[in-house]
Amino acid sequence: MTDIQGLPARRAAMQLLDAVLRRGQALEAALAGATRGIENSADRALAHAIASETLRHIPDLDDLIDSATRQRLPDDAKARMVLRIALVQALVLGTPPHAAIATALPMLEGGPRRLVHGVLGTLFRGKAQLRAIPLLPPKVEDRWSKAWGHGMTGAASEALAAPPPLDLTLKNPAETDLWVEKLAGETMAPGHVRVGREVAIIDLPGFEEGAWWVQNISASVPARLLGEGKGRSVLDLCAAPGGKTMQLAAAGWQVTAVEREERRLARLSENLERTHLSADLVTADVLKWEPKSPVDAVLLDAPCSATGIFARHPDVLHRIRARDIAQLAEVQARMVARVADWVKPGGQLIYATCSLEPEEGEAIAEQAQKHGLMLVKPDPAQLPQGVNAQEKGWVRILPGQGRDGFFIAAFTRS
Repeated sequence: MTDIQGLPARRAAMQLLDAVLRRGQALEAALAGATRGIENSADRALAHAIASETLRHIPDLDDLIDSATRQRLPDDAKARMVLRIALVQALVLGTPPHAAIATALPMLEGGPRRLVHGVLGTLFRGKAQLRAIPLLPPKVEDRWSKAWGHGMTGAASEALAAPPPLDLTLKNPAETDLWVEKLAGETMAPGHVRVGREVAIIDLPGFEEGAWWVQNISASVPARLLGEGKGRSVLDLCAAPGGKTMQLAAAGWQVTAVEREERRLARLSENLERTHLSADLVTADVLKWEPKSPVDAVLLDAPCSATGIFARHPDVLHRIRARDIAQLAEVQARMVARVADWVKPGGQLIYATCSLEPEEGEAIAEQAQKHGLMLVKPDPAQLPQGVNAQEKGWVRILPGQGRDGFFIAAFTRS
């Protein structure tokens, strides 16, 4: 059975889905373990694609499966998982139905192969299709509709339909028009270029010389709010993978980038080397480390649920629970309280999360004002096209137009 062509990739996809759905592990974190022993890079990529697209379409896949079974399969049944994997290959990835079936059945040793074969046969003969706009998982739909309304969940479903386009941040914003032309892209702000999704990053003009780096337009906003550094000091906390560090260094700040994980800091160092930018790198936990003296600015991109990046990483829709959000919000509040004193009087603090949860954004910004911090409404000229500050002064970016969900609040220290 294990000699069937393509079967190891499907088994790896099954392991990835188990890691996300049962153990709550991030898809990217589970990838190395699940694909261990698969030497072919194309097979590793296939395993990732199957798992990622399954997570993008689970409610719709389950609706199809349930329409073809007399008795509903349990959510965690192996047969349901195999059916999801086979269907997503045929309906999303373009695998011929017979090949999807041939690689599905061997994963059910000792299981209901006849049932799975019958369900797939019924659906494929009936020309089954997935919705063009996927459904959000019910718990996510309920949570987000309560927080933001049904218009937002509709936009989120549209964003989930496919991975977003690729955004690049330029080292030199003055060259925006030049790079828009060179990359055949479009721009939503100075220093930003958006290109198509199906591109090989390392083959694009400007990659080798370090003229730009990959960074969603939303993620570029926190550093934009700090403006030109003019040699002033800034702490970039929880800094990896380094997009904000590079923005700040390119804007003339003296940057100290702090990151807890040495592996992630190594990647930041590689990015700095490629872009010929410099920063002092510190491996440390923000809740245990502190600077020798106050600085002119602090950018805290706090660890969060990352639900705002669901269009690129659909696993967050399935592994993040209410308890995770509450625990992370507690950590964020502790971080803000700790770092507030690290800012010089009159200095700036930017708090940001790539989260769509009010507990990790608006609620933290309200609490932050107890720590000698005054909320400052950004100048509209600092914000990308289509992004606006809210009445209270913070920036809440909801899904739409290829933007990640984000929250940003700018403060000055009294």
